[in-house]
Formats: sequence, C-alpha cells, structure tokens
Amino acid sequence: MAPLVAVRDLVKRYGAVRAVEGVSFDIERGETLALVGESGCGKTTTGRSTLRLVEPTSGTITFDGTDVLGLRPSALRRLRRRAQIIFQDPYASLNPRMTVGAIVREGLSIHGLPGGNERVRELLSEVGLRPEVAERYPHEFSGGQRQRVGIARALAVNPDFVVCDEPVAMLDVSVQAQVINLLMDLQQHRGLTYLFIAHDLSVVAHVATRVAVMYLGRIVEQAPASALYADPIMPYTRALLSAVPVPDPARARQRVVLPGEPPSPAAPPPGCAFHPRCLHPLKDAECTRVIPPLEEKAAGHWAACIKEPKHPRS
Repeated sequence: MAPLVAVRDLVKRYGAVRAVEGVSFDIERGETLALVGESGCGKTTTGRSTLRLVEPTSGTITFDGTDVLGLRPSALRRLRRRAQIIFQDPYASLNPRMTVGAIVREGLSIHGLPGGNERVRELLSEVGLRPEVAERYPHEFSGGQRQRVGIARALAVNPDFVVCDEPVAMLDVSVQAQVINLLMDLQQHRGLTYLFIAHDLSVVAHVATRVAVMYLGRIVEQAPASALYADPIMPYTRALLSAVPVPDPARARQRVVLPGEPPSPAAPPPGCAFHPRCLHPLKDAECTRVIPPLEEKAAGHWAACIKEPKHPRS
C-alpha cells in the first residue's frame, strides 16, 4: 500500500537562506514520523510546506495519491479537511476575542460541515476538557488547557493526517506527558497519522514509530525509533541523544558536546554541512568536498555520512 504522505526532494529557500534542502520521506497510514533537530534546522518549514501553509520552492508532495503542489485553491481547501496542524504556541494560536466554542466550531463553518454546540461539547470532552468551558475565553486557561483546545480545533473536521508542530515545547514537563498521552490515545482511537516535530529526542521517545533527524535543512539520519535510540549512526544524533535525561539516578550518560555553533543556512559550509562540528574519527578533507547522500546503512536505517559503510553495524 502506498504511504499516506510522500515528500520528495523538498526545497524551500528564502532568498539566500536554504531553509529546507532536498528533504524526502514517507509517512505510512497510522504511524508517527518524528522530525527532530536543533532550532532553525528547518523542521517547522518542512511541516508547514507539507500542508502548503508555506509554498515550497521545488519538490513534490503527495497526499493519498494526490499531487498537493498541483492543487488549485478549492481542491486545496478540500484536502485540508483531511490534513490539519497543531501549532507550537498555545497562547498565540488561539484568537483571544473568540470563545473556546467558537474557536473549535470555526473549522466546521469554513468547510461547511454540520455540527453545532453538541459537536463542540463532544470535541472538548474528547480532549479532556469540560463541555461547559465552551463559553469561556482563551485567557482563562493554562497553557496545557489551551493546547487541548488547539487539538480539539484540529480534530473538528475529522482529519486523517495531523502535523504536530512542537505541540508540547512551551508546556511544563508534567503537562507535556499528559498532552503526549492524549495525542497517542487520539491516534489509536481515530486512526490518525502524525508528523511530530520536536527539538528534544526525549519528547518523541514513546510517541514515534520512526525518527528523522534534521541538520541545516537536510535529513541526516532516519530509522525506526527503536533502532535510532539503540544504535545511532550520526555523531549529531548521538549528541542529541546524549542530552536526553536518564530516569535512573544510578546511571549516567556521557554527554557529547559538539564544538562550535550550527552554521547559518544562508551560508552553509561546502561538502557535508556538519563537518565543522563532526566528531567522527574518520573525518577528513573529503568531508569538506562531498555532500553526503542519505543512504541505507542497515535495514531501514538511513544516514548521510560518506565514512559509514553500507552494511549492518556490529
């Protein structure tokens, strides 16, 4: 069966800034692909480009067999009944002049779908809010409650695919777990497919089916979550994983500290963009000349490193 979402050679540039540079991935029905990396690596631009909230510079995006970039406005609106987004900032993404009920109901009105107050109450209950809060305003809620309203708004039109754009990044740690558990429950009950964007690998440890790691506009490693957490290939991925807290106080994880700062996407280094910070023992001058392709190094485990052989790692 074809994937629900297929992205090929996606490019988004803002003048000289290479925000996304040749990104490709598939998302199967019912799975969660986590897209992770440092701030500014192009994760959010990739997610929004997938929904055409940002117009890509080039590439192809297919949703359930439909060429997304070839759709006219009316057809694109129909597509967005099936593909929604949950935004990062629960404070800025809700209209402060609208009641919670009106915010959740808005998508139904835009798409001409039936549903009144009873439908709104059902959606609020589904995300763990009392139905009577429909008459209240966003400023009366905590960040976690506001994000639940945002989730209810996204679910109102019964989508198949949801881009979760760092949905817990601005929430307290205890609330993060609650919202992630809610998203997982909704996925199971509704059969949802997620693109889950995050900068913290600890956040996606239990929610992701597969993980794609981005650096400076490119995917540099992609694997099933279990394989990536157990045996990461890229030094960049190992550095990100080393920052994940270990719940057992008797254990310690050796922190990998990368030298320098990420280069500017307006002036990426030649060759492998990661080479100025890379700690690979075989790094040499070739890394400054060759842009490494994303290659399958082991079964289902892809990495962009010319120094890693293409065979299962021991």
